[in-house]
Amino acid sequence: MIEVRELTKRYGSATAVDRLSFEVGPGRVTGFLGPNGAGKSTTMRALLGLCAPASGAALVDGRPYASLRRPMTRVGALLDASAVHGGRTALNHLRWLARTNGIAQARVPAVLEQVGLAGVARRRVAGYSLGMRQRLGIAAALLGDPGVLIFDEPVNGLDPDGIRWIRGLMRDLAAGGRTVLLSSHLMSEMELTADRLVIIGRGRLIADTSVAELTARHGRGVLVRSPRADELAGMLAEAGAGVTADPGGALSVTGMEVDRIGDLAARNGIALYEVTPRGAGLEEAYMELTADSAEHRAITEGGGR
Repeated sequence: MIEVRELTKRYGSATAVDRLSFEVGPGRVTGFLGPNGAGKSTTMRALLGLCAPASGAALVDGRPYASLRRPMTRVGALLDASAVHGGRTALNHLRWLARTNGIAQARVPAVLEQVGLAGVARRRVAGYSLGMRQRLGIAAALLGDPGVLIFDEPVNGLDPDGIRWIRGLMRDLAAGGRTVLLSSHLMSEMELTADRLVIIGRGRLIADTSVAELTARHGRGVLVRSPRADELAGMLAEAGAGVTADPGGALSVTGMEVDRIGDLAARNGIALYEVTPRGAGLEEAYMELTADSAEHRAITEGGGR
């Protein structure tokens, strides 16, 4: 279990995290989202004891990271895959980590095999690609077989096969009862991987919700197809719905639920070929939700934001 309670962190006069509170429970993948500068990295660093909050608490299983005995057996993390001495081999790097946390040396070859690095375990890390370093960082996070896992941009540098592997790994870890917090800017991957989302902006909580709830909340009405579309459009508009014709003759209806559309059509003997709620994709819903929280926003060619 991860608990963030009224967490506040300042750097000089700048407030990076502002009374932030949320919980991440076991058995699911929780996505951690927010624009650049939102406070995600600071929050994860506070959870791992890498920075001290001005007030509030960031806890793992009810305790601060610094108080955990053999912490790698309680929480595993990947924050920066490049934070490995390039002169070490992957095998020696993991052996050293295992010794510092009282982890059996037998775990080292096991996690190297799990992440696909067994064949290059004796090569120096300096010769690794970014994707291989990512895999090594994930191996280090898994080394102590912890119940809590924190990953920051774990798919950086991975090829499509590696991305699919990461996706399956996250879901398998959660299915095994672990607490998984996943931070990423790749909305497509988050939509495929995460069960729940914690979204922050300017250091504050914006939303704590499921992917399905978020996309439904930012839906785009109902798509309706009918052989008498023009006639139905007039009836829907008269009943108070917003109606626009899509290319191809379909109707886009807002302000009216599916059942009411069906009832109105049935009462007037109008056949319906399709009535489909239109949910926004995660990226679109996220952009709308965080529009006022982004520190940097580009101008489009048309001059808009």
